[in-house]
Amino acid sequence: MGSEMCIRDRVDTAMLKLPHALFLLTGLALAMPSYAADTVTIATVNNSDMIRMQRLSKVFEQQHPDIKLNWVVLEENVLRQRLTTDIATQGGQFDVLTIGTYETPLWGAKHWLEPLTELPANYDAEDIFPSVRQGLSVNNTLYALPFYGESTVTYYRTDLFKQAGLSMPAHPTWTQLGEFAAKLTVKDKDQYGMCLRGKAGWGENIALLSTMANAFGARWFDEQWKPQLTSPEWTAAANYYVNTLKNYGPPGVSSNGFNETLALFNSGKCAIWVDASVAGSFTTDKTQSKVADSVGFAAAPTEVTDKGSSWLYAWSLAIPATSKHKDAAKAFIAWATSKDYIQLVADKEGITNVPPGTRQSTYSEAYLKAAPFAQVTLEMMKHADPAHPSAQPVPYVGIQYVTIPEFQAIGTSVGKLFSAALTGGMTVDQALLEAQSTTEREMKRAGYPK
Repeated sequence: MGSEMCIRDRVDTAMLKLPHALFLLTGLALAMPSYAADTVTIATVNNSDMIRMQRLSKVFEQQHPDIKLNWVVLEENVLRQRLTTDIATQGGQFDVLTIGTYETPLWGAKHWLEPLTELPANYDAEDIFPSVRQGLSVNNTLYALPFYGESTVTYYRTDLFKQAGLSMPAHPTWTQLGEFAAKLTVKDKDQYGMCLRGKAGWGENIALLSTMANAFGARWFDEQWKPQLTSPEWTAAANYYVNTLKNYGPPGVSSNGFNETLALFNSGKCAIWVDASVAGSFTTDKTQSKVADSVGFAAAPTEVTDKGSSWLYAWSLAIPATSKHKDAAKAFIAWATSKDYIQLVADKEGITNVPPGTRQSTYSEAYLKAAPFAQVTLEMMKHADPAHPSAQPVPYVGIQYVTIPEFQAIGTSVGKLFSAALTGGMTVDQALLEAQSTTEREMKRAGYPK
């Protein structure tokens, strides 16, 4: 900002010295800023934090009258598809991409993204959680800036637990949650013991299923990259998932992703919900949650191990190498992921609504006191270890996904099989057998082991 001001002052001084006629001409040129404005096209996801960013970005536009923001807001699966196609074909439709910790290192290594060096002096990249920073870097260079980070949390209804004489442990197991769910399901009252994602997608049901499988001691691949989807551990996790949701889950679960399950929980229909820690501020917000006063928070469930039982993800902002407005895009993403933006959200929307899980400075005493979910989020963020996602040795990095380019296709096709198992289209064993052979085929085609 400082250098901009200096330039502006110099321009103002120079203009005072211009002859009058020339000054008028210059005035005409300045009266047509629309031609000179940089339009930055931003692709983002339709969740509450991103919609808030869009709303508050008017502040950025006031600070940068020469930059116009154009928003393309999409459902999560659609966004991923559009961005992957655009970036792989060098389509150049977007200047800012909302992407996660899965794509960033893969796309950064292919030089599809702009390296984010020379950030503003006050940006303080060192303040970003080390695990998040590492997840968004290639060879210690950042290729995306985190907007919010998340791990996994167990949400539950304190009022329903109290009525049933149950108490939630600080670190529950999946088995314990299943037992609670059985006691808290009253289907004729639209009350379901357990709500979980069922919508197919590597970033939807598979994100949850992978952490559940890890907790049961499973892994996606052995050290030779051989898929392990028919292992006893995967079988135990998959049976638990399907049986629990069939018995104690809401109807139509195979259509429910993060947004749908959040809406169910906030409308009072779920006793227990395991999902992203970022939902903490939405479940406790009285304007969108009917149960805001009776939400409890516990650690992500474990089972035979806590390795890989809680995920690590950061929705982040990156600039594709094809962007024609890189400087303007960089100014925007530095603003949207800065300490100043976090402060702006705190001032305008309340401290509990600030983007969580990215900056250590966010977790001040005031925030920990004001946000009842902050402490468990912090614990889970620190616990997540993408380099060691399983109790067994693995050749990959990533907890709820595997950081290889092929995983997007693998995860989505396996996700469809699990959705089919939920609807009764196939048995769990059939789904696992098919998942195993699909994954083997895909890995063979890609030339693994490499």
